[in-house]
This record gives sequence, structure tokens and C-alpha cells, in this order.
Amino acid sequence: MDQQTYDIIGAALEIHKSLGPGFLEAVYKEALSIEFSKRGIPFSGEAEIPVFYKGRTLKTCYRSDFICHGSIIVELKAISQLGDLEMAQVLNYLRATGFRKALLFNFGAKSLEKRRLVMSPEYLSNQNQKS
Repeated sequence: MDQQTYDIIGAALEIHKSLGPGFLEAVYKEALSIEFSKRGIPFSGEAEIPVFYKGRTLKTCYRSDFICHGSIIVELKAISQLGDLEMAQVLNYLRATGFRKALLFNFGAKSLEKRRLVMSPEYLSNQNQKS
């Protein structure tokens, strides 16, 4: 695992350790913003991700919770457990941006649930050729 991803996961673990489960997602987002700043992790919150259809940009876009280091999507949930729907959402973010890495955190579980998703350059290249 690379240092950037390791640092982001460390920040999320600190939030879950301090707050535990049971808060709304917005609470964890705000706390994670504070923790990212404290740790010097560059981020933008509520980042818009354009969606393309047959070479045209749609008016509707995705909004990821964070983009860290300019290339790592970070998505937060506060639900009982992660499922296929949440994974599909983050995979769509990767496809839409062409970024290779994403982290999905679930603060709603007793222990922090985390998923690290990495897209291969070949997969992204094939997806871009279909557009």
C-alpha cells in the first residue's frame, strides 16, 4: 500500500476510534476534513465528477465526498454494512474520473469498514475507448 493511501486510512481510523459508530455521515465528513488538515493531507470536499455519454458531458454529475492528493477518491458511508451498491458507486466514480484509486469507508459499523479499490490502467484505457 502506498503512503498516501496509508495516511488517509490512518485519518479515518482515528475518526472512528474517537467518535465510534452512530453519527450521521455529515459528522464523519466534517471530522475527516479536520483530520486531513491536521495531518497535511491535501483534499477537496464535495468534488464534482462529470459524467459523459457518447462524448457529451451530462448536466448531472457525481459528487464524491473527497478527492485527496488530486487523484484518490474517498467516499464515506454511515450504514450498517457496505454492499454491492456502495461498491458500484465508487467504481463509477473511478470510471468517470479516470483515477486509479479510491477508498470507501463505512463509519456505521462497530469496526471501521474500509475498501480499497484500484483500477488497472488497461481497464481505464478500454473504458475511455468506448466513450
